[in-house]
Amino acid sequence: MDLDLRKLRYFATVARTLHFGRAADELHIAQPVLSRQIRALEQDLGAALFIRDSHGVALTDAGRQLLDDAGPLLASAHAVRRRLSVAARGSQRLVVGFRAGIPVIPATREFETQHPDVVVDVQRMEWDDQALMLLDGRVDVGYVRLPIDETGLRLTPLYTEPLMVVLPVGHRLAGKEAVTEADLIGEPLVWHADASTQPTRRPHPDSGLRVRGVEEKLEHVAAGRGISFVGRSETVFYSRPDISYVPVPDLPPEQVFVAMAASRTSPLADDFFAAAQATAQITAECGNYEAHSGGLV
Repeated sequence: MDLDLRKLRYFATVARTLHFGRAADELHIAQPVLSRQIRALEQDLGAALFIRDSHGVALTDAGRQLLDDAGPLLASAHAVRRRLSVAARGSQRLVVGFRAGIPVIPATREFETQHPDVVVDVQRMEWDDQALMLLDGRVDVGYVRLPIDETGLRLTPLYTEPLMVVLPVGHRLAGKEAVTEADLIGEPLVWHADASTQPTRRPHPDSGLRVRGVEEKLEHVAAGRGISFVGRSETVFYSRPDISYVPVPDLPPEQVFVAMAASRTSPLADDFFAAAQATAQITAECGNYEAHSGGLV
């Protein structure tokens, strides 16, 4: 049995909204048509995907499993279409994603010595879209920071870097040579919307502000609305007079990997992977942090 991607997309929309009417509106199809497509998918798979009763719509165990698997499958289909579009234009192009503070030029130069005819583009990624951009083909290879949803990805470690606390310049701890995690107890936190990405649990996870990018984070810290954390490389690229960066040695270091979709078979992407590993030491020296091979320290 071949899995129908159109039905899978319909399923994913219903699973996200848990409402057939809203899902049908979003998909621009009639609700009875959507219901028939979902029943047909359930018949194809031989399993009920939703519980439908007077309380509403809920996923079955099989439905939850399919939802976990559907994202990478649909993203992979998008990636195929993107790559075909590029190939149809007769050009060779590699898109490299990166997180703030991670220089990509060392690996790019190494790669271009082998492939001078390939155009290398770069694309900034944020913490909440780095996995999806790799899976759906917006980027071919990416420099990512943990934590990341590793489902459908192949990751290779490059280096670690110390974490720094970001403080407003007038803060009681600003300018110190180092602070401990205990020093930060009770401080309001400016961090990503996903609390699982916090490097410390000491600041209350519900305190402070939720942000998306580094620039937004630094603006809130400078305004005195809370403290935050960045990898040491980010302090090199974001120097400003109204904030202070202080090392926190007892926090685990941030981990940087090179990643690509596990389903991707591309000699060009593989060669960039190798270039990223070969130039990890140079990349690390740009931010003066630890590079290593064969695993994380």
